[in-house]
Amino acid sequence: MISVEQAKKILAENSERGQIIEKKLGECLGLILAENIYSPIDVPSFDNSAMDGYAMNFDENSRSWVVSNIIQAGDTSEINIASGKAARIFTGAKIPKGTNTVIPQELIEVIEVDQIKYIGDKISSGSNVRLKGSQSKKNSLILEKGQIFGAGQIGLFASVGVSQVKVFATPKVGFIVTGNELKEPGTPLKDGEIYNSNGPMLEALLKESGVKQIKSYKAPDDKASLQKIIDQALSENDILLLSGGISVGDYDFVKDCLNAAKVEELFYKIKQRPGKPMFAGKKDKKMIFALPGNPASVHSCFIQYVRPSIKHWLGKTAVWEADHKLKITEDIPKKPGFTYFMKGRKVNNSVELLKGQQSFNLQAFATAECLLELPAESSEVTAGTKVKVYDL
Repeated sequence: MISVEQAKKILAENSERGQIIEKKLGECLGLILAENIYSPIDVPSFDNSAMDGYAMNFDENSRSWVVSNIIQAGDTSEINIASGKAARIFTGAKIPKGTNTVIPQELIEVIEVDQIKYIGDKISSGSNVRLKGSQSKKNSLILEKGQIFGAGQIGLFASVGVSQVKVFATPKVGFIVTGNELKEPGTPLKDGEIYNSNGPMLEALLKESGVKQIKSYKAPDDKASLQKIIDQALSENDILLLSGGISVGDYDFVKDCLNAAKVEELFYKIKQRPGKPMFAGKKDKKMIFALPGNPASVHSCFIQYVRPSIKHWLGKTAVWEADHKLKITEDIPKKPGFTYFMKGRKVNNSVELLKGQQSFNLQAFATAECLLELPAESSEVTAGTKVKVYDL
């Protein structure tokens, strides 16, 4: 068995990056930028009005003007406003030559149809003018690689005219759920059968992690059938997960089948609770994770090992680090030599333990916000101690 730290170090050294591909901007939501992006233009590309109002060459000695022009947004005409004149202007419209200020319409007094005046003290030269390049200058860095695409990033790129970008491709991920005792939710159970909770949970966890191509497989506790399904799944996916069958029972065939499929073992068994009998391997550039069958073990192992590996594939950085370090609210006894991952809830700047920590028990995960990590060397972690916390 190896420690949690050793397992994460091995995965960090062996995890793969996704292929860099070019996609249309509208298809990039949730993906990771694979290149630095520089603005091809000044934005705004011209001085423009921040208000509906009037544009003029403003100074303290001139407070009335004759309106000589009307300028709408999108008007590309070259307009020159003479001294003593003003232009009716609308938000986003190009500032005409001969003007330096826009006064909002609500601050202007209209004397006649074409004559206005301003008597307030809220305006100075340059007010309400968006200057050329005030968002971004041509050739300036606007976003570094490694950033995730959300609506804000897409809007920024569209504003500078970028229509295609390079991103990390999402992996194809398959998962195999093993066990003769498993039945799908919605079907009646016989004595000795249980519902398949790992399959729906793994699919949800993969979607939450940004995976878009997911394929599920169901395998009986039969070695020949399992071997066939593993071989098929390895040929169809970049990352393969298995649930159950990785321990040492008479019907636990997963490890033998992975060996037969020529999967290189990275590690098997971790000094942790839950999820000790976990396997990680690699075949060419494909990553393989065989998780225990108990649902809470599946969930914990996914958060600690699978999710960071997927994030790395997607182009993210610092994926193996905890999200927080928070104080625990109570004394927690534990067995030394094993790292514990326990379901918790954040309260102010602390984290409290939830009831129902057994590896078969999913009840706590329904209300948990995080996993807290209790270090292997401790026999008890006392209240007030800061521990690593991983968001769910």
